[in-house]
Amino acid sequence: MKYSTIPSLFLVSIFVVLIISASAGDEEDQQEYSKPDPTYSTMPEPRSPLDHYHLSFNYYRQTCPMLDEIIHKKVREWVAKDRTLAASLLRLHFHDCIVTGCDASILLNHEGSERKAGPSKTLRGFQLIDDIKAELEKLCPATVSCADILTAATRDATVLLGGPYWMVPYGRKDSRTSIAKVADSVPMGHESVTSMLELFQSLGLNVIDLVVLSGAHTIGRTSCGSIQHRLNHLNGTYDPAIDDKFLDFLQRKCKCESENEYVDLDATTPKTFDGQYYANLEKKMGLLYTDQMLYSDSRTRPIVNTFLQNPSIFKHQFSVSMVKLGNTQVLTGPNQGEIRTNCNFANSY
Repeated sequence: MKYSTIPSLFLVSIFVVLIISASAGDEEDQQEYSKPDPTYSTMPEPRSPLDHYHLSFNYYRQTCPMLDEIIHKKVREWVAKDRTLAASLLRLHFHDCIVTGCDASILLNHEGSERKAGPSKTLRGFQLIDDIKAELEKLCPATVSCADILTAATRDATVLLGGPYWMVPYGRKDSRTSIAKVADSVPMGHESVTSMLELFQSLGLNVIDLVVLSGAHTIGRTSCGSIQHRLNHLNGTYDPAIDDKFLDFLQRKCKCESENEYVDLDATTPKTFDGQYYANLEKKMGLLYTDQMLYSDSRTRPIVNTFLQNPSIFKHQFSVSMVKLGNTQVLTGPNQGEIRTNCNFANSY
């Protein structure tokens, strides 16, 4: 299928401007972060766009300087044993941030918590976070939040599969509570583009963030049960937005509505973080309804086409949008949240 050159170039120029403006503040912080400064100057640091969130790239520089190295080492070890954990961490982080903000409430393990809710039953990666936390508690007790650990671990897991690197600002605190019913607002793959946009906008995210973060489905899997409504409707028809050959494959793969049978979200390059997800949408091979509708809706299709034609823009914008997601409704105030000593349970006072 051919596209008009002028609209494509126009969109590319828009994305270049957006990316430059979105990352300009971060570049200053990255330069400051990379300067060797063993004496830690007492001069006040210049104000950063991150001041709005009360987060900082240097938050643990004196209290836990080995943080990034430990997280990277642990993530590398676990993903080397099971590469599917990388996609699982992305999903775990998304489930945490998309409902009550990035506060590690998804990690609390008690009856009536988000973790025990139906939409969370296939989440994985908890043991990896626990392993990182245990190591950090030995070196930096009661210092590093579980919310910061999950955010940074997600970044490192993405990089291991070929995704982009982004700087993670720190300073989030952990929620003391977790309520199962809030997990009902997590998208399950059958929502309309309008409802997805409304959800993202309520969190301070926009249409570009929606399309680019959906691109995380370039890796990972979903259960056959989550796509049965697209394969065999009650009236005997199926979703016409699925390629015929792809539909035949899915119907054979998912003969019954099973939560124990899985199918790759990206049928072409399921183990590599790349832009193939958007090419799949063009071919009507988007697995989830929410994915395929991004190519059908006039508000999102131009953005899909831009990422399809320029994968490098997708990767750059993915890092920008992941920073925005990770800063969503964070707890940073003096009376907000806590630093859990065990990510599974709130502290006892």
